[in-house]
Amino acid sequence: MENYEQSKIGSKAHTVLHCIDLSSPDIHQSVSLLKQACLDCGFFYVINHGISQEFMDEVFTQSKRFFNLPLNEKIKVLRNEKHRGYTPLHDELLDPDTQVHDYKEGYYIGVEVPEGDPESEKPFYGPNVWPAPDILPGWRETMDRFHQEALEVAKVVARIIALALDLNADFFDKPEILGEPIATLRLLHYEGQTSDPSKGIYGAGAHSDFGLITLLATDEVLGLQICKDKDAKPQIWEYVPPLKGAFIVNLGDMLERWSNCVFKSTLHRVLGNGRERYSIAYFVEPSHDCVVECLPTCKSEKNPPKFPPVKYGSYLSQRYKDTHADLSIYKK
Repeated sequence: MENYEQSKIGSKAHTVLHCIDLSSPDIHQSVSLLKQACLDCGFFYVINHGISQEFMDEVFTQSKRFFNLPLNEKIKVLRNEKHRGYTPLHDELLDPDTQVHDYKEGYYIGVEVPEGDPESEKPFYGPNVWPAPDILPGWRETMDRFHQEALEVAKVVARIIALALDLNADFFDKPEILGEPIATLRLLHYEGQTSDPSKGIYGAGAHSDFGLITLLATDEVLGLQICKDKDAKPQIWEYVPPLKGAFIVNLGDMLERWSNCVFKSTLHRVLGNGRERYSIAYFVEPSHDCVVECLPTCKSEKNPPKFPPVKYGSYLSQRYKDTHADLSIYKK
């Protein structure tokens, strides 16, 4: 799986992604594979990442337990202004030019910052919203543990990305980047809708992710598609096959900005095929106060920075505002 190729399985175009073994002692090969993947399409698998299959199965089981609750129970933990909690069907609109709504429901869990901590006053920082333990016993503990373990996986991937960009391996470990990140776990459930792009019906509309990288775990149901060339007419969409035990990793818009477009974030979407589908996304972003500006290894006299510096928290707040329903609609 070291070389990219496109194959046809039935009538559906599939892509085969680079696969990076995080347990490999050959860091040079890992850097080379990752760099090629980032230049090719900005998506790749990581395997042997340290999170056991048994625990991954438990996280999916607990996710299903939540989404199987009656709507009146789920609404009790509705998404708040800190973007923590339940997002109902139609809460998100990722591609307003071509879609009606996203046909998925989700649940946001961020870094836990206690109320009263000065940091909790900032957007995306604060206490999480949790289902009552008598309704879902053990649920919070499972999600807390997964959040922590996924962040460690993300930090390993970020070190390989740093080396691929000719930076020190610990570049992204700084306190203002992944030392104190905005790291958000999102459980996702697609109810079995059949997508129809001609009518604007998607599981999730075409978009690129906002931040540094995203780790995605999926069940066995096909649905995720990527478009390597967003400017192509017509756009060519290819399915990313699920790989049991792996994370699918993709680059976000902020890494594209940081790298001066050396690495690019890639459009992706989800098409429903009539089957229920569950996935777990882990969005890895720098801290609220991080100023993102062109990396020193990605600019030169002939290739000056393409973007001005931006404070990450302000940027992310605007991206969420642009894609999520106003919370006031749920009070009507």
